[in-house]
Amino acid sequence: MSLSFSQDAVPALSRALGQLRHVLRKGHAHAEAQGWDPAVLLAMRLAPDMFPLIRQVQIATDMAKNAVGRLSGGEAPKFEDDETTFEALDARLQRAIDYLDSVPAEAFDGAEARPIVVSTRSRGDLHFSGRDYLFGWVLPNVHFHCTTAYALLRHAGVPLGKADYLGPAGQG
Repeated sequence: MSLSFSQDAVPALSRALGQLRHVLRKGHAHAEAQGWDPAVLLAMRLAPDMFPLIRQVQIATDMAKNAVGRLSGGEAPKFEDDETTFEALDARLQRAIDYLDSVPAEAFDGAEARPIVVSTRSRGDLHFSGRDYLFGWVLPNVHFHCTTAYALLRHAGVPLGKADYLGPAGQG
C-alpha cells in the first residue's frame, strides 16, 4: 500500500516540530535550573557564520508550514520572525503544528507531481516536482535545522539524548 502525500508530509513534519518543542522546553528548563539567562542560549551559534538558535527554529517552522502550503496548493500563514524568548518559540512551533494539522488530506491530491518553485537568495529559483521537493529539499532542511537546534543546546550542557530528538519509538 502506498502512502498519500498527506500521510508522507504532515506526520513527519509535525513530529519533527513537536520534538523540537520538547528539546527547547528542556533547554529552557535547564537554563532556569542553572540560573542562566535564557537569552544566552537563544543567541548561540555553532560557528560565527551560522544562524543562532532562534533562527534555526524559525527556519524549521517556515520550511514545514511553507511546504504544506505549497504541496496542498494553499497559502501558508506568514510568521513575523520576531520571537525573542523560549516561550515565543514554543508558541510559534505550536502555531505551525496547528496549521499542518488543519490542512485536509484531499488538498494533497496530486501533490507528488505538482510543480514547485522555491526562490532562494543563494541559489536563485529552484524547480521541483512535489515529490522531489518534499523528500529532497523540505525534509532534509527541516531535520538540519532541528538537529542544529538540538546540537546547540546539547553543546551548552542541556541534558538531551537521542530519544529527545527522535521522540517515542513505534508510534504509528
